[in-house]
Amino acid sequence: MIKSQITILQQAQHYLMGVSEQQYCEIISPLFMSSAGAHIRHILDHYHAMIVGMKSGVIDYDQRTRGGSVESEPHAALQAIDKIIMFLNGLSEQALQQTVKLSTEVSVTNKQVMIAETTLAREVIFVGSHAVHHLATIKHIALTQKIDVAEELGIAPATATFLRAG
Repeated sequence: MIKSQITILQQAQHYLMGVSEQQYCEIISPLFMSSAGAHIRHILDHYHAMIVGMKSGVIDYDQRTRGGSVESEPHAALQAIDKIIMFLNGLSEQALQQTVKLSTEVSVTNKQVMIAETTLAREVIFVGSHAVHHLATIKHIALTQKIDVAEELGIAPATATFLRAG
């Protein structure tokens, strides 16, 4: 499982190594509401929330950085991903089974926070799936910008299995 999560992050790294700072920050309106950099920052915010939550016992994905160097500088995002990969490589099976609380807003009309019990393994799976979803959007942004990206960028594991069988 950890290896597959790292593969997802390596796909993001590959994208980051092939994009200019201008392309990374560009918002292609009206097709997209955010830049690729904003999507990468959002992905990394989730990983960071998981890491912090593992230590504190409460994961809160609603606590986000918004803005900053990771959103505007591809090399800053690459450095952040390196740290996340080091964290993931250091997880033991025992750590993955650790129980933590998840705090999350659940309403779009008013502030309503729910707290649920989960495991670190389940949250590692979630942040990887969440990353794939945003990498798919980044792929569309890149293709609109005429940037050559890997075919597998933003392809979910079950979709990859389906495509291999076809």
